[in-house]
Amino acid sequence: MKSFQFTIALGIAFTSNISYPLQLQALPLDTSLASVQFIPPPPPPDRSAAGSRGGAASRGCDATHQTVTALVPTYKQTLNQSKQAVVPITQVWGLTNAENPNFFFFVPHNTSSIANIEFVLQEQTHNKSQTLYRTFLTPPESPGIISVNLPPSAASLQIGKMYRWFFKVRVQCDGLRSAVDHRQQSMKLDYAEGWVQKVNQNLTLNEQIKQATPQEKAALYAANGIWYDALMSLAKLRFTNPKDKTLLTNWKTLLNSVGLQEIANQPLVNCCQPSINEK
Repeated sequence: MKSFQFTIALGIAFTSNISYPLQLQALPLDTSLASVQFIPPPPPPDRSAAGSRGGAASRGCDATHQTVTALVPTYKQTLNQSKQAVVPITQVWGLTNAENPNFFFFVPHNTSSIANIEFVLQEQTHNKSQTLYRTFLTPPESPGIISVNLPPSAASLQIGKMYRWFFKVRVQCDGLRSAVDHRQQSMKLDYAEGWVQKVNQNLTLNEQIKQATPQEKAALYAANGIWYDALMSLAKLRFTNPKDKTLLTNWKTLLNSVGLQEIANQPLVNCCQPSINEK
């Protein structure tokens, strides 16, 4: 497979704690497209993208003790609250070039135990949040990695703004009863939350994307730190060619690069549509 000249995300100009422009600047790099290697961009400054990639949840509801996990990079930072206090924070954040990106989540629960699945997208401006999109999804038929699409009719991401998403799975725990009412079934909330930002992509990379094959697009996005698009490009290829070993290897490489090796072998589940409970 031929080589390309990649451009890497470099500059961040800080304008506020929740909104700042990020411009990809041209920096040539010779890289083979035989493998999809994710090169993370500089994370947001301060604590503007704190979140939880997963693991907050329903232990005891399933024998595997696995929890919902968002397929997104994380960054470890520290916040100096005072001379004596240093607080560690985890930023859950990724870039996209799409106005309507797809979000991917690992759902370990069986359909019978899922009460509902909710996805929420909020726009963050001047320390205030506005809900742009909220939907309930049909549960997947079996545990696996699902995608959630942001429809154009709901919202379109704008360059320079930070958007916060929430993914919530309410799980019915068989055999566990509420301490308040023994007639009610115990309910647990399994969730993840993080951030997405639309990147101001340069013309050189735009031209490369236009000329690239589907496999090359995934590598270009990954090498430039555009996580959501790299992941979506590979997911589309895997849905089309589920038995392709090279695509599976690239998928594992991409997930391993952001510490998601524990779910890299989980199946891709082609779902989920908004349910009749959408509000």
